[in-house]
This record gives sequence, structure tokens and C-alpha cells, in this order.
Amino acid sequence: MKKSWKAAAALAMIAVMLGAAGCGGDTKQSGKDKTYQVGVLQLVEHPALDAANKGFVDGLKSKGFEEGKNIKFDKQNAQGDQSNLQTIAQRFVSNKVDLVCTIATPAAQTMANATKEIPIVGTAITDYKVAKLVKDNNQPGTNVTGTTDMNPVEAQIDLLVKIMPKAKTVGFIYNSSEVNSQLQIELAKKAAAARGLKTVEATVSSVNDIQQAAQSLVGKVDALYVPTDNVLASAMPNLIKITDEAKIPVFCGEAGMTKAGGVATLGIDYYKLGFQTGEMAADILSGKSKPQNMAIQSQKTFTVTLNEAQIKKLGLTVPDDILKEAKGAKGAK
Repeated sequence: MKKSWKAAAALAMIAVMLGAAGCGGDTKQSGKDKTYQVGVLQLVEHPALDAANKGFVDGLKSKGFEEGKNIKFDKQNAQGDQSNLQTIAQRFVSNKVDLVCTIATPAAQTMANATKEIPIVGTAITDYKVAKLVKDNNQPGTNVTGTTDMNPVEAQIDLLVKIMPKAKTVGFIYNSSEVNSQLQIELAKKAAAARGLKTVEATVSSVNDIQQAAQSLVGKVDALYVPTDNVLASAMPNLIKITDEAKIPVFCGEAGMTKAGGVATLGIDYYKLGFQTGEMAADILSGKSKPQNMAIQSQKTFTVTLNEAQIKKLGLTVPDDILKEAKGAKGAK
């Protein structure tokens, strides 16, 4: 009787151990099969931000995080509206998403104000510290990290001078309420002054202001420089309608704006920037890194983009070395 009791107890213990082992296996499997919830908050639709969005998804996929397998995206576009940004940010917090990708500075600022816990990776943001998203660009110290779209502003002004060597006055149009646009314009002013150019400014706060701002510069400037400004980028036709009539060439901060009516730029590839951001997000989701310790990343190479139709329409002559550089970039794609 005693022996049978001991045997029964031993069998029961084995069963418990086997059950525990089985549960452990299930837990491990469920962790492996977890579907990550990732929110994407884009400020507004325009080619550069759309390209960054696509690049982000592809960057995650390259690291094994693929929609339909182990990741689910909740992609939202605020259409340039601050109240929409706040509503979407709160929705992501309420849904307890695993990570948020913010595309453009206002989107990142709104999301960072909504949560200090959910990891945030940004892209199409010029300076994270200036935007008060991080304590330091090399050591963020917050739940925010990502990639910067800081352009080679000085080299862009050089490009303008090479294509328009007789230009004496350059106009700037930008959104005065976007801190990263202000930063780029300050850099452009210094670069222009160092090259003996006079500058005139016009600011906008919305798409509706663009034509009036452009009209105010007609007759005062030989060329326009527009930074990577989301208001301008989302409505380039509004600007070009005025500048084309006045025969004023527009030099842009990025390729999408150039293709939409500008004449030239030396800028970054927003798809590649988004891809880089996706790779950073993958490191966070896999537990390899935390935003607090991930330095803001940037692109090291820039590409010349020319709008040949606009150049011809405005009667400009592009130096051979710039033409070769632009064609070389096209061939490399």
C-alpha cells in the first residue's frame, strides 16, 4: 500500500513536470509568434514623407519584421492638422502599440508629448535637440530616436550660385512655425552672405499663404531657395504658379520638391532615410537597443537632382560637372 502510494506520487510529480515543460514550450512559441503593433504617424502627404514611410516598412521587413507575419501597422496621416495629430497620438497610446514611427517634426513632437513610455523612432526631422525631442543627438536620453534629414544647406547654396552665377539676391520662403525650417533658413542666410548674396524672406503658416508670399518676392529676387518645409512641399504647384510667371528659378531642399517644379537640389534620398529608420526600429523591437541610447543617424551621401524641363523653360544653363554628377546619380539607382 505504501509502495503504491509512493509510485502514484512519483507518477503525479512526473505529470506535473511534463505539464510545466509543455507550458514553457508554449510560452516560448507564443513569444516567437508575437505580432507587434506599430503605429505610423505622418504629418501630411507629399513625395518625401511618402517615400520615408515606404522605406520604414521595407527597412523593418529587411530585418524580419513583415506585415501579415509578425507585425501589424496602423498607418495614419494627419493631413497637416494639429488636432488630428493629437487624436492619433492618443489613439496609439490607448491601444498600447509597441512602437511608433513619426514622420516629420510636428508628428514627433505631438507623439512625444503624449507618451514617455512607448518607443518612438522619427524620420524626416532635421534636428531632434532643437525640436526638444532629445537631450542630446548622440545620446537621446528619452524614448525618442531616429534619423535626421539635415541637408547640406551650404552646398545647396553653392549649387544655386553655380547654376546662376549672376544672381545677386535670393529669396527664402518657409513656414515660420516649424523649428527645423527656421534652422535651415539660418544656415542658408549665413551661406548666402558668405558668397556675397543679399537675401529677402517671406514666411507662411499654411498652404493658403504660399501664393501671397511668393508674389511679395516678385521683382525683388533673382532666385528662390525653399528648405525641406512640409507646408511648401505639400503644395509646390501653388508656389510654382507664381514663380514660373515671374521667371524665378526655385532651388529646393529635396528631390520631391524639385520634381514638383523646382530646378535643382543636392539632397538626401527619403526612401533610404526611412529604410534606415526601419532598421533602427527593428533593433528596438528585438530588444537589441533602447531609444535612450541610440544616437540620431544621418545619411552620408547626397544626390544631385535636376528638373530638366524647368531648367529649359527658364532658360538656365547647367555646368557640365553638375550635369555629370546628376547623370551619375541616376545611373547608380
